[in-house]
Amino acid sequence: MSENQEAVAPAPGATRLTLVSDCGDCFGLCCVALAYAASADFAHDKPAGKPCPSLQRDFRCGIHRELRTSGYQGCTVYDCFGAGQKVSQRTFGGRDWRAAPETAASMFEVFPVMRQLHELLWYITEALALPKARPVHAELRTALEETEAYTLLAPGELMEVEVAAHRDRVNKLLLKASELVRAEFKGKKKDRRGADLMGARLRGADLRGANLRGAFLIAADLCGADLRLADLIGADFRDASLSGADLTEAFFLTQAQLNAAKGDGTTKLPPSLVRPAHW
Repeated sequence: MSENQEAVAPAPGATRLTLVSDCGDCFGLCCVALAYAASADFAHDKPAGKPCPSLQRDFRCGIHRELRTSGYQGCTVYDCFGAGQKVSQRTFGGRDWRAAPETAASMFEVFPVMRQLHELLWYITEALALPKARPVHAELRTALEETEAYTLLAPGELMEVEVAAHRDRVNKLLLKASELVRAEFKGKKKDRRGADLMGARLRGADLRGANLRGAFLIAADLCGADLRLADLIGADFRDASLSGADLTEAFFLTQAQLNAAKGDGTTKLPPSLVRPAHW
């Protein structure tokens, strides 16, 4: 669970409110359902379905304030987009896997699926808030309704949803929205979709209107870079330096991406996101 989740300021709209992680209403699902391997992000291996040793009886993290210093940086980056509380309180009606162990296997299986759907809801909702994407708003609203309907299914039905195919259909709409928004910048726009920019020296770079979808920006130097109107969906910002960078009008940027990066008080952020505590 992210060290910043309780402080995240949701974007306007009732839908966005439900897409902000609320660990107090979740049964610690990210700390149990998911697997992780010993690495720079996690101090030890943990198989899927096994509770993290630091998970307490009240489903809170016993080392929440010391996650980074204890070797669990990966936990501070992760964001479920509100899927945890949806599965805990809506899908399973508030029955936790400890009190009702017969729900455990199904709950842990459903959680990653719900997380994917909630992430899609986040992107669709943001696209609907972009005035320049108005030509595809009707299609986006239909996609929103369809995705929300999936999240309300019973566990068995939810597992039958073809999430990959649905994600592909939604992504086509998000790409159309991206093209409409980025067209607002009249200069030459860089297309670095999926590019390997690990460790790249992009200090002060003009990346306005750039397509950085899925770009690998691990440990890249983006200090002072101008990323306004840039599409950042899926970009990997782990350990990227964002000091002084302007992200105010960047879109499809998530809190998890910011949590994985390095910035400071001079980094300019979109209003829907907050400055990570470790910056």
